[in-house]
Amino acid sequence: MLASCFGLGRLPIAPGTWGSLPVALAFGLMCHFGASKASAAIVMAALVVVGCVICITCGPAAIAATRKEDPGEVVADEFAGQALTFLVGGLGAAVCSWGGAAAGFILFRLFDIVKPWPICRFEKLPGAWGVLADDLMAGIYAGIGLLILARLWPGALSA
Repeated sequence: MLASCFGLGRLPIAPGTWGSLPVALAFGLMCHFGASKASAAIVMAALVVVGCVICITCGPAAIAATRKEDPGEVVADEFAGQALTFLVGGLGAAVCSWGGAAAGFILFRLFDIVKPWPICRFEKLPGAWGVLADDLMAGIYAGIGLLILARLWPGALSA
């Protein structure tokens, strides 16, 4: 139940997208209600840790039960990667907005799905580490992309 983010990973279409959504909504709500950068960073860091711990502890059982290297129903890895996107990229004032939350969500999903080099190499790590590591790298890429977007087109994220 934890590895699927309370069943989101069991939804029939795009489970990784559903697993990423709660973090993006939480970030957007924090920005909407005026959370400080420090409090947003603390919450996102905590969500990264929670997602990682759940993925590493519950992932092996899901891998064994499904006989898949990266079971689709395990979305704690997407949860952690999405939080890492906002931890890395959400520190800019222009990024803390609904527009920044949406852009971070889209960027993370893009990098998680496309898996450009070296993200694709991380999924080859054994067991739950491979399930998790590629999403953490996608989160880092998306966070950097979010910072670049905010720098090059600051008005785009202020919505």
